[in-house]
Amino acid sequence: MKIEDIIKSPNMTLAKQVIMNLMYTSQLVGEQVSDVMKSYELSPEQFNVLRILRGQKGKPANMCVIQERMIAKTSNTTRLVDKLLLKGYVKREVCPDNRRKMEISITEKGLNLLSELDPIVDESEMKFAHNLNHPELEQLIYLLEKFRTIEP
Repeated sequence: MKIEDIIKSPNMTLAKQVIMNLMYTSQLVGEQVSDVMKSYELSPEQFNVLRILRGQKGKPANMCVIQERMIAKTSNTTRLVDKLLLKGYVKREVCPDNRRKMEISITEKGLNLLSELDPIVDESEMKFAHNLNHPELEQLIYLLEKFRTIEP
């Protein structure tokens, strides 16, 4: 369905149609991800932190590293880590080289949770991707990357 019909706003410029499509699609994808995470009592942002830490392959990360890799840059990383700490999915330790810095690592429990979630998340992602073939998916990635490159 066309975005103009969904939001009942005809005669939009092409630029506005693109922006509205991106916003609407982002909302739909976000709701789908939230639904998957809800039954595990995780937010999408907490899931993102866990995946970032898993990507460290056993090396701890500090808050700055986590924050710069977050998809939602406005997330309160400290609060997210605190919640994951309470659930036992991460551990936090004082950095031996700099006592003012905290190092965050994923626990075995966190890795096990991600292993359980991986196929569910993959299936959810495929629901959105199934209408596009491989070249179309690559083209969409290319166009989105090109679109978000704003020149001064």
